[in-house]
Amino acid sequence: MSFGLIQYRVFQNTDPPQLAEVWRASADRVGLAQPMSTELFELHVLNKPYFDRQGLIVALSDDRIVGFVHSGFGPNDNESGVSVDFGVTSLLLVRPQYQNQGIEVELLSRSEAYLRSRGATVLYGGSIWPLNPFYLGLYGGSEMSGVLDSDQSTQQLFLTNGYKAIDRSIVFQRTTADFRAPIDRKFMQIRRRSQVAIVNEPPLNSWWQACILGEFERTEFQLLDRTLGNTLASATFRDLDFAIAAPNVRASGLIEVHADPDSLRQGLATFLLAEAFKQLSEEGIGLIESVTMERNAAARGLYQKLGFQQVAAGNVYRKDASQR
Repeated sequence: MSFGLIQYRVFQNTDPPQLAEVWRASADRVGLAQPMSTELFELHVLNKPYFDRQGLIVALSDDRIVGFVHSGFGPNDNESGVSVDFGVTSLLLVRPQYQNQGIEVELLSRSEAYLRSRGATVLYGGSIWPLNPFYLGLYGGSEMSGVLDSDQSTQQLFLTNGYKAIDRSIVFQRTTADFRAPIDRKFMQIRRRSQVAIVNEPPLNSWWQACILGEFERTEFQLLDRTLGNTLASATFRDLDFAIAAPNVRASGLIEVHADPDSLRQGLATFLLAEAFKQLSEEGIGLIESVTMERNAAARGLYQKLGFQQVAAGNVYRKDASQR
């Protein structure tokens, strides 16, 4: 099927309803939160303080939006503001009936042109922390996961336009109803010398974290030494309205685990997460989701020990901005 002249322009304030329509038209694309609404798009995307209308480019056929691409940047070194050195094409969507007509290629080209015009020296395809300016909670699971394997067409788009896969993410899930803590004789000793504290809405460490995570409810579980009061390990969860492969289950996203290598060997992180899972289950959470990088062997081992199963994976793509 072929279509008439496709036109392109940057975002206008009247676009959100049609952008939500394009999103809903991709209901079969795994990893996209559904159903999308104008209000949800405005809350999670347009309300970001660094949103730049020039970075949201739409494709139109007879004044109807048939696709869009959205690009942005990550934070500076201390996460106090935006750095334009590294640009990322966060999301590219085209209505199914308009796909494979060259619109995706043109949208990507215009995304790259925008990023270069702002000063980007390196271009990324697919978001991952901290290059995740938009769409947390709307795509990729509990954290941004690059471009999911279920989206083969977008992965191929980056590859054919000079990008290389430079990192890989894994999405893990674990139900809580059948959770049983691993049998470990260390746990009795840990229980005697420590206690678990729960902190609702723990402080965020930077401006960037506030921009990305501030709209989500968060809970931090801390394992405290009973004698000294210092924190031995911690785990942070956020509310998760959308979970990959589990759309009708109340879920929570494990977004951060702090434990030094010695703590991991002592079983402190495993013990803390087991206690957290039990508490979350009592609160009605039926599923825990977490994302880690494939190269993070320690995290993968921890999740597998706790009975997590891989449900998705994705790639992050990169190329030098000088490359055309």
